[in-house]
Amino acid sequence: MEWAYTGVSWVLLRWHDLWSNVFGGDDNGFLQSDWAWVLAIVGVVITLRVILFPLFVKQIQSQRAMQKLAPEIKALQERYKGDRETLQKEMMELYRKEKANPLMGCLPILIQMPVFLALFHILRRPDPEQTLNTDLYGWTGLAGGPASDWNTYVHAKLFGAPFWSTFLTPASQLDAVDSSSVNVKLVAGILGALMILTTFLTTRQMILKTGWNEDPNQRMIQKVMLYGIPVIMIFSAGAFPIGVVIYWTINNLFSLAQQQYVLRKYPPPAQNNANAKPPKPGSKAHEKMLEEQREAEQRRKDLAPKPGKRPKQTGAAPAKPTVSDQGVNGSSVNGSGAAKSGPGAGKNLSRAERIARAKKVSGAQQASKKKKG
Repeated sequence: MEWAYTGVSWVLLRWHDLWSNVFGGDDNGFLQSDWAWVLAIVGVVITLRVILFPLFVKQIQSQRAMQKLAPEIKALQERYKGDRETLQKEMMELYRKEKANPLMGCLPILIQMPVFLALFHILRRPDPEQTLNTDLYGWTGLAGGPASDWNTYVHAKLFGAPFWSTFLTPASQLDAVDSSSVNVKLVAGILGALMILTTFLTTRQMILKTGWNEDPNQRMIQKVMLYGIPVIMIFSAGAFPIGVVIYWTINNLFSLAQQQYVLRKYPPPAQNNANAKPPKPGSKAHEKMLEEQREAEQRRKDLAPKPGKRPKQTGAAPAKPTVSDQGVNGSSVNGSGAAKSGPGAGKNLSRAERIARAKKVSGAQQASKKKKG
């Protein structure tokens, strides 16, 4: 994670250098807040969002492609119900033809996680009691004087609450920077509530725009994402530094705005949204809906079995009659022209019974020859 710590620190410090020139590096600032550090954290969010925006668009496009293919996937599941291997091959071929990637939805989250963990480590590390390794990750440490990155961050506050403090920070640490436990708990509590609320709204916006999944397992995952994560955050938010809570809340606000834009530009397929109003005939939306319906119908025709083609047998093949079950000329042991029904017929007979049956068949054949002679 050293590479993530160094990279995120570099972005954070460059934004702070920019805004400290604007605000003059005033520790208290307006409303007892160091806005240079607040806007530096906002700058990290903006930088990450700009980098991830193309991936986010591809994520939405992949989700739309998956939604368009939902009827075809369901048809494949019914067609190859007893053949899991063939089902997987057919689904992968369908994804390839339609340029749909089920894993694309996880990619932006996987990229954001190292950034969040790195920022969490960086913003909670400085405090008044820490004196070792203060110049790591490109920071100017304690030896740099009052204007160093380390010292300015330790004394920086948001409405009187230090950025490195949490809801659980003891009062002894806060006294060193002229802050109070009541003030920190008030700011941390309000910011934590905003973080939880914006997390819920971001997930709810995505689910309502794309619709609840018809698959019970996927629907359960959506419910866990919508309700479970905010509940977990109620208990974990107390351990988050105020700087991290600022980052998470601002990131959620950017997500709400970004999702609103992308979801308008790439709406869910009309055939998958039962609550959607039909577009006006002659409009571009109506033409697009008709095109999607034609594509879906063509895919269904391609998946349908060809006329006259026998379905594949996925069960076990019937067992061939054994030598002991057949006569000399291929007739069954009971003298009839057809083999005895059922796989493994005659296997339950004893050796003496099988010999007696073979002699009986042989005697019948000799008698037939004599009559013909």
